[in-house]
Amino acid sequence: MLAADFTESVRRRADGLIVRWRGLGLRTRLVTGGIGAALLVGLIAWAGGAGAPALDGLGGAVPVVMGTVEKRPTPVFLDGIGTVQPSNTVQVRARVDGEVIEIAFKEGDTVKAGDVLARIDPRPLEANLKQMLANLARDKSQLADARGNLNRLVSIGEFAARKTVDNQRALVAQYEALVAADEAQVDYARTQLDYTVIRSPIDGRTGLRSVDVGNIVHAADTNPLVTVSQISPVSVVFSLNADHLPEIIDGMAAGALPVSAFAKDNKTLLAEGSLDLVDNQIDQTTGTVKLKASFSNADNRLWPGQFVNARLRVSIYEGLSVAATAIQQGPNGAYLWTVDGEGRAAMRSVVVNRLQDGRALITSSLPAGQKIVLDGQYKLQPGALTEAAAPQPEAPVAGSSQPNS
Repeated sequence: MLAADFTESVRRRADGLIVRWRGLGLRTRLVTGGIGAALLVGLIAWAGGAGAPALDGLGGAVPVVMGTVEKRPTPVFLDGIGTVQPSNTVQVRARVDGEVIEIAFKEGDTVKAGDVLARIDPRPLEANLKQMLANLARDKSQLADARGNLNRLVSIGEFAARKTVDNQRALVAQYEALVAADEAQVDYARTQLDYTVIRSPIDGRTGLRSVDVGNIVHAADTNPLVTVSQISPVSVVFSLNADHLPEIIDGMAAGALPVSAFAKDNKTLLAEGSLDLVDNQIDQTTGTVKLKASFSNADNRLWPGQFVNARLRVSIYEGLSVAATAIQQGPNGAYLWTVDGEGRAAMRSVVVNRLQDGRALITSSLPAGQKIVLDGQYKLQPGALTEAAAPQPEAPVAGSSQPNS
């Protein structure tokens, strides 16, 4: 309440008391005027003392917490929840039937491509290979004999019947086909024999094995012997609102976009990586799009199946920024309180582009370094005199723990 309004209210109360006194027979103007004046002076004195609230403009400067408008490069981030996925995952299965005679790895081992994981009894397949080699040798011998007979018939010339020569040529072709089939059978038998040694197809880390030595495995088994996952490098798949696609695509056009992976507390940084791709379609049920980022993960802090908070940096904002607490909302939009060189407060409209990490990125004609009010705005009126006050410390939340510095 302004001082003039408050004084007028006191005067009206005094006049009311005078009228009541007149009704009681106090008609002496001198006495009435003296009592009324004394009462008015007393009420005004009471209003200016500890019994009434201080009046803006009369009670001194309004204490407020001040800050400044800053202009500095500010990273613009987009946050999403993601899942860690291995770069490659292979379910290692047996490709031939037989008894497992060796397990050559320990669960959780890091293996290289080509490392032996298990061995299957090779003896039945070795015997089959020998049989195929014997068939090949037999048919080669028959082919050599047929070719020799054909050469002798051809050397005789006109003395050999044409039909006999043609029959011999057909026999040679038949044995050539048999030899080619035998060679294919030998190659197949060798391949089957190679399958008795089970090797890792990729670099990665082994999981839990499902068989032990002595078990019979089959090529038709659905359960793998072991799963090998490549976790260095590793990928994180996360989702963002599809409305952000234009700025993501613009950012990718300027170069690789960095991505940070944080733990569930959104404070512990786990790894730094880069964006690989944006999915080629939007999920219409959620209005989101999936993105995939890769991380070297040399220290194995990211693990397949782990939930992380992914933070994508899409650009660097070069404009003005203020503390988010400075922004107020009015009927005409966002505004803030500025403080001039004399300590007088004024309202200034601003456009808030984004709120991020306790900062408001704004568009305004305010100069960098302009003093603004961060706290205590509810006490202000345009033109009010202000004074700087220390910010109030935040009360600790019960049951919470402070992070280590």
